[in-house]
Amino acid sequence: MTAILSIQSHVAFGHVGNRAAVFPLERLGHEVIAVNTVDFSNHTGYGVWTGEVFSPAHVRAILAGVAERGALKQLDAVLSGYLGDVALGEVVLETVATARPAFYACDPVMGDVGRGFFVRPGLPEFIAQRALPLADLVTPNRFELEFLAGTEVRTLADALAATATIRSRGPKLVLVTSLDRKDGASDMIEMLVDTADGAWLVATPLLPFDPMPNGAGDAVCALFLSHFLRTRDAATALARAASGIYAIFEATKEKGQRELALIAAQDEFAATTPRFVAQKVR
Repeated sequence: MTAILSIQSHVAFGHVGNRAAVFPLERLGHEVIAVNTVDFSNHTGYGVWTGEVFSPAHVRAILAGVAERGALKQLDAVLSGYLGDVALGEVVLETVATARPAFYACDPVMGDVGRGFFVRPGLPEFIAQRALPLADLVTPNRFELEFLAGTEVRTLADALAATATIRSRGPKLVLVTSLDRKDGASDMIEMLVDTADGAWLVATPLLPFDPMPNGAGDAVCALFLSHFLRTRDAATALARAASGIYAIFEATKEKGQRELALIAAQDEFAATTPRFVAQKVR
């Protein structure tokens, strides 16, 4: 049984941050230590929420208590998502250093296409300059991919050049969690994983949502990490993660709700036979 430390946000209602990552990881058989960076009533996409952002000192104290149990030395992986500010990012990287040789999966949550950056000033640079070189896996969306690579991504060739640039800075795997491109099908959404051994692309139908459910990137990162830790095969992990998030989207659409239907889709996203196949593109 693998042990994973997940440092992310938490909401009482809905599924983002740890609430989007922990259940899939546990359903897929991992032991998870969840450390929350915020405790909100709901995600901020609703426009109103209650709760508080935890200080770096608070998060450091929680992690120190976990360390006293000896748990940080027994981890297989550390997963980080939305960081909030640079000071909290420092706490995360301290923890990664303590937990080595545990695998570090960094979800570089900082912005999205159409929204731009939605994090505090200085955090994108911190992720690019400090977190990225320490990560084994980084999981950007297309907007974050462009920022981290310093280039526009409009085609598959652009995407592969961008992921290669990021890999040259430290990460062994780059998973692009949502890729739309000019040379791709307009009714499909893709995910791309790039490694030193090759790159693979998987496409799933683009389901119409208005608004798009929050937390999908958090769930995808958790699903891919889970399957990669089990198989150590990027193509297999990609196919299973894409099939899993599509099943979650299908269940969410069927229920007509805004929040990801993780519970309803749990048997589907836990299936080991993927509905979609990853194609090698490099």
